[in-house]
Amino acid sequence: METGKQRAAVYEPAEVEQKWYGWWRERGYFRPSGTGESFTVVMPPPNVTGQLHLGHALDNTIQDILIRWRRMQGFNTLWVPGTDHAGIATQAKVEEALAQEGVSRQQLGREAFLERVWEWKNLYGDRITRQLCLLGSSCDWERERFTMDENCSRAVREVFVNLYEEGLIYQGDYIVNWCPRCLTAISDIEVEHEDEDGGLWYLKYPVEDSDEFIVVATTRPETMLGDTGVAVHPEDERYRGLVGKMVVLPLVGRKIPVFADDYVDREFGTGAVKVTPAHDPNDFDMGQRHGLDTISVMNLDGTMNEAAGDAYAGMDRYACREAVVNHLRARGALLEHEVHRHAVGHCQRCNTVVEPMVSRQWFVRMQPLAKPAIETVLSGDTRFVPERFTRIYINWMENIRDWCISRQLWWGHRIPVWYCDSCGEVICSKSDPTACPGCGHEELRQDEDVLDTWFSSALWPFSTLGWPEDTADMQTFYPTSVLVTGRDIIFFWVARMIFSGLHHAHKTPFHTVNIHGLILDGQGRKMSKSLNNGIDPIEVIEKYGADTLRFSLVTGVSPGNDIRFNWEKVENTRNFANKIWNASRFVLMNLDDYEPVNLEFDELTLPDKWIISRFQQCVWDMTLQLDAYDWGEAARSIYDFIWDDFCDWYIELCKQRLTPEQDTAKRRTAQNVLRDTLNGILALLHPFMPFLSEELYQALPGHGESLMIQAWPQADEGLICAAAIEEMNDLMAAVRGLRNIRAEFRIPAGAKLDAVLLIPEAERRRGIIDNQEYIIRLARLESLRIEAELPEKPVQSASVLSARMQIYVPLEGLIDIGKEKERLLKELKSAEAEAAKAEGKLNNEKFTAQAPPEVIAKERAKAEEARQKKEGVLQRLHSLNS
Repeated sequence: METGKQRAAVYEPAEVEQKWYGWWRERGYFRPSGTGESFTVVMPPPNVTGQLHLGHALDNTIQDILIRWRRMQGFNTLWVPGTDHAGIATQAKVEEALAQEGVSRQQLGREAFLERVWEWKNLYGDRITRQLCLLGSSCDWERERFTMDENCSRAVREVFVNLYEEGLIYQGDYIVNWCPRCLTAISDIEVEHEDEDGGLWYLKYPVEDSDEFIVVATTRPETMLGDTGVAVHPEDERYRGLVGKMVVLPLVGRKIPVFADDYVDREFGTGAVKVTPAHDPNDFDMGQRHGLDTISVMNLDGTMNEAAGDAYAGMDRYACREAVVNHLRARGALLEHEVHRHAVGHCQRCNTVVEPMVSRQWFVRMQPLAKPAIETVLSGDTRFVPERFTRIYINWMENIRDWCISRQLWWGHRIPVWYCDSCGEVICSKSDPTACPGCGHEELRQDEDVLDTWFSSALWPFSTLGWPEDTADMQTFYPTSVLVTGRDIIFFWVARMIFSGLHHAHKTPFHTVNIHGLILDGQGRKMSKSLNNGIDPIEVIEKYGADTLRFSLVTGVSPGNDIRFNWEKVENTRNFANKIWNASRFVLMNLDDYEPVNLEFDELTLPDKWIISRFQQCVWDMTLQLDAYDWGEAARSIYDFIWDDFCDWYIELCKQRLTPEQDTAKRRTAQNVLRDTLNGILALLHPFMPFLSEELYQALPGHGESLMIQAWPQADEGLICAAAIEEMNDLMAAVRGLRNIRAEFRIPAGAKLDAVLLIPEAERRRGIIDNQEYIIRLARLESLRIEAELPEKPVQSASVLSARMQIYVPLEGLIDIGKEKERLLKELKSAEAEAAKAEGKLNNEKFTAQAPPEVIAKERAKAEEARQKKEGVLQRLHSLNS
């Protein structure tokens, strides 16, 4: 878009966006400048096999706003992009593809299977990065990283071996969350709990050598086959006489002890609980405290094993549940059953119900790592924005359990531990050993498991900068400045990066964690495949453009809160882009003979002083808002300034001065203020809508090389004229009031009005008198009287009364007063009926007791709207009668 060139009436993003993205990359604008204070952001690495979803779009839009803004402020900015190998997710994708060929990974073997995964990664791995380019992400793609590239893999081994040698990594038999479908252990935070209607079964366990029995309540009766104890609370008088005795396990015949433990909730069920250490984490802990046996009755695929007994071995766990219940009922050992709603853990990846299992796994000892990670946040070295997320982080870190880091997968960082079967030596090494250091035997067997994906992700802020080497990037860009991420991965990722950065790189990995909410659909529901309510951001970009998607995602966002996506907001943003486009077209059309001149602020017109003052206020507000990570308010500030101040008011006030017959000096002044203000607007807009702003900037006379490297505007308090702002507020109030009268009384657009303004305050009145030409033109007036006092109100006149002024427009000759009265009486009757209907519902106790809160709120809004409508009609009738 060039000055003097014919321009389309509607903004076409498809013709603009990729042109400028490629142009920016070619000129190296995404790379650090090498000058100024460093400002670093690392991108939360999306899954290599994933594709862009709205969460990515929001997250990367915020990061791009931040990095573009800081770049314009002169910082030496670096935004490091990259992708995550995503162990479980990627392996599952490849296994699905193999299944369609009728092949399993076991049939292929480990090496051949991994070759297929790398092929998949190379085929699909850059899909999401291409999509991030479509969004406008100004990352330094020359520094793009992958969690399994050479340097990141080296960092993983370095960290594992260091922690192992420090005694912070150990192997042990422990209860873990096991996914029977993915066939791997998963961490606590990879388990999603959903409330479901299940059952609560009350089982009778007979006391040995007695007619007594104890009743236990359980939600998983199939696990009773592995019970090794019954627990009661030590202060529960009901069971005091049974503690220390043995009970006989129904169906199995095994004798198990009754013992007391503080963990037991006396209010749940009967207050006595069956204890299955192999299949419940709390039972496992009680079993450890009381020396109980651990009997696993399930296979890794969720079927029952031989320890469950011949009657159940080989059954699916849920089929076994039904069989056990039937057998207990037949033997009189089932007392009762009731429906019970409770939280059930599901694998985050495949949604299979997770089964707690005891297995041999690798763990990170967390207490020594958690302590400094808590202290760095409490001391303020790392802060959460919004601050309320600090407490959530601290609570989790204070109650953290050891981290299970091994996964029974093939795709991922293989655990760097080897075993010598000749002498039993265990070798943990940063490089692949060729022989056993104990006996010299060369046949070594590497541990089969891989590391949890989050193990490598936890090192992301420093592994991407070249650690463990002390690289120039580490010296310049670490610690990083800000981490932008969703509230859903504070525990998955943020916490682990903090303790990893402190322990290995000896500094907190970032000074600020900016937490944003999740994107919900228009009804406030989480987007999911099952609800079929997901939105493909690429489709939005193709239809509306990346700038429209970006701006619509941050508009109305409050820090840390979830965001409702709705198409109306997208449409409104598209209209906003067109508003900017058309306003700029108008400005550029009038700049063909533009010549820069030095403007003396004191000699400018009121509209010129006002728009310059308002621009300075907008710069001030936006800079503070961006500094506070309040993206929604910053977007609102630039939106309001462009739409209201610049387009709806200033351009309209300028038009007369831009006509060819106008005085050259006046035209030059208007051109310069228009051009300079538009230049500033595009700079403020650039972090949010980079493509549109660059396209328009390049058409401005006197533009620089690129908006990306133009300086962010600095607010100048000396250019904020409070008197001009106040005078313009009066002028706008007068025009709005006159326009409202025209609309309310349906006065034809072509009819000229006679108006009277009553303004008792002398200074305010003088300001209006000096600038009345604008009111006459914008309100389409025939005549305008401005009075200090008015003995009586003009007959049959419409009025607008405010603290600033009173506005009167005589209506005689403009409308048929008799017909207007008839119309208003009908409107009054309709408004009264609407109000009565809404009030009737709100006064109905049954309605207010049973209706959902949102329905009641809607009726209250209707009642208020009808009341205001009625008051407005009565005021207009009063005007016609007086």
